Amino acid sequence: MTSPTALAEEVRLSAQRIFSLISAELRDVEAEFERQASSNIQVIAYIGNYLRASGGKRVRPALTILSNYAVGGEGGRYNSIRMATVMEFLHTATLVHDDIIDNASTRRNRPTVNNQYGNQTAVLMGDWLYMSAFETSLAERSLHILDILTAVTRKMTEGELLQLTLLGQTDITENQYLDVLERKTAYLFSACCEVGALLGSATEAQRVALRDYGMNLGTAFQLIDDLLDFSGTDERLGKAAGVDLVEGKLTLPLIYLMESGDSSRQLVQTVVGEGGYHSVSRAELIDAVERTGSVKRARARADEYATAARNCLDILPESEYVEALRSIPTYVLEREN
Repeated sequence: MTSPTALAEEVRLSAQRIFSLISAELRDVEAEFERQASSNIQVIAYIGNYLRASGGKRVRPALTILSNYAVGGEGGRYNSIRMATVMEFLHTATLVHDDIIDNASTRRNRPTVNNQYGNQTAVLMGDWLYMSAFETSLAERSLHILDILTAVTRKMTEGELLQLTLLGQTDITENQYLDVLERKTAYLFSACCEVGALLGSATEAQRVALRDYGMNLGTAFQLIDDLLDFSGTDERLGKAAGVDLVEGKLTLPLIYLMESGDSSRQLVQTVVGEGGYHSVSRAELIDAVERTGSVKRARARADEYATAARNCLDILPESEYVEALRSIPTYVLEREN
C-alpha cells in the first residue's frame, strides 16, 4: 500500500509532468493575463495585477491548451493562449464574486479583493473581468464560442442563486447538490475543453468527447474540493477550512451522513443552527462522517466521475497531450489543496 508521503510525491510529479508539457504556453498565458488586465484606470490595473500575482493552479487554461493540442491544433497557438486566458478571467471573476457572497477574507493565503478594497470595488472588478473576457473572445469571430461562454456564465450565476436558496437546509438531496456543483464549477471545465477543441478544428465527435470530459472532470474536481474544505487545514488550502457548513452549505459527505439515519446527524443540524463550531467541534463531525462511511462514499463518487472523464478520451488519437489529459483526473483526486 502506498504511503501518504509517497502518494503526495507521486501526485506532485504527475502535476509537474502535465504542466511542464505546456510550460511555455502557460508562461504566455501569464503574459496575456497581464496584458488583458492592463488599464489606464489605476485601481483596475492594480487589482488586476494583484489577482494575477495571487497565482492559482491554472487548471482551466491548461485544459483549453491541452484540448486544443489533443485534436491537432498547434497551428493556432496564439488563439488558444488568448482563449485560455479568457477562461482564467471568467474563473477569476467568479472567485471575486464568490468571496463577496461568502464574506471570505483569504484566498490562496492572501487577503481577498473584498477584504482589501471593500465589496463595492470587488463587485465592479468582477464585472470588469467578465466584460473583458467577452471583449477578448469577440476577436475569435465565432458565434459558437460566444454561445458557449454566454451559456457557462448563465449556468454559473444560476448555480450561485440555487445555492443561496438551499443555504441552511439540512435535507437537501445528492441530486440538488450535484446540480449546484455542475453549474458553479463543472460547466466552466467543460467550456474550457470544448473551446480548445473548437479552436483546434476538432470533429463533432471529438468536440463532444472533450466537452463531456471537462464536465466529468469538473465534477470530480469540485467533489474533492468540498472534501478538502471538510477535512483540510487553513494552511494547506490557503483559505479558511471547514466554513461550508458554518455558512449553511451541506456538501456530499454531510448529505450522506444525514441520509444514514445515524444519531450523529444531529451534529450537522447543531452547527448549522449555531452558525459555528460552538457546541460541536469539527473533530466530532469528521469522526461521524468517517465512522458512517460517508467520506468514503463521497470519495467513491469522485472516483466515478474521474473514470468517466478518462473514458471520454478513448475517441481521441493517442498523443502526449491526450496522455496529459488522461493523467489530470488522478492529479485532481489526490491533490491536497
